[in-house]
Amino acid sequence: MVGFKPTDVPPTAMVKFLGAGTAACIADLVTFPLDTAKVRLQIQGESKLAVASMSAQYKGVFGTIATMVRMEGPTSLYNGLVAGLQRQMSFASVRIGLYDSVKQFYTKGSEHAGIGSRLLAGCTTGAMAVAVAQPTDVVKVRFQAQARTEGGKRYQGTLDAYKTIAKEEGVRGLWKGTSPNITRNALVNCAELVTYDLIKDALLKYNLMTDNLPCHFTSAFGAGFCTTIIASPVDVVKTRYMNSAPGQYGSAVNCALTMLRKEGPLAFYKGFTPSFLRLGSWNVVMFVTYEQLKRAMMAARGSREAPF
Repeated sequence: MVGFKPTDVPPTAMVKFLGAGTAACIADLVTFPLDTAKVRLQIQGESKLAVASMSAQYKGVFGTIATMVRMEGPTSLYNGLVAGLQRQMSFASVRIGLYDSVKQFYTKGSEHAGIGSRLLAGCTTGAMAVAVAQPTDVVKVRFQAQARTEGGKRYQGTLDAYKTIAKEEGVRGLWKGTSPNITRNALVNCAELVTYDLIKDALLKYNLMTDNLPCHFTSAFGAGFCTTIIASPVDVVKTRYMNSAPGQYGSAVNCALTMLRKEGPLAFYKGFTPSFLRLGSWNVVMFVTYEQLKRAMMAARGSREAPF
């Protein structure tokens, strides 16, 4: 057995809620430079200014990272980290931590959940998470993309970003891109959590692996690959729309149509490699950490409650 052993008592909803948020923050710390590179590649080419700007000329994942380090310094790879961690603590806690509880709600407590119940649970917690954490996502994307703006940085700090967006664009500006983000996260949650669930169940059902780290790693890697393929087009539109200047796009649909007309269908898969590298590695770190945290927290709770 690798890692903590499964406990006799299943994890509580609170353990899952806290464990998911903590595991997601750890995963973000590890993979944030890949996420920043993905954002820069996704927004590249959306305007003539971006094409003309030397800072926007990125080629590939590692070329983007190297260019950013050379021109902006290594700390630029972590632009928006504070908002990113705020996002994960509120966002992942809901969409991942509450997934099992919502799944049980749809199956009326049955241990055997069908694919329909899993998909419904994934869509539900994904939408709930966006409702809670959308402002943190907007600020994170703006920070990751702000090197493209002439005349210095758009925002001087995380709190300044929240205040400036609310002042210049209204409170609605903090909720910009909610529709594509709900769509994206419904897809991501279904692809990510349901695929992880199904792969893990199959590995255990056919005795290909035991419920330990290698099983969690394999399931998470497969979930990351499936998620990237399904969610990339919506993710690109979401990033473009969130980062756009007021009035640049009439809506998320207008943003998508503009991309299709000006850049062609391949524009929807801009940044695919960093997306996969990020989602694949993020899923591995998050799910492995999440599984271990749940077991560790339940083991600690059990030892604390055990009589002397």
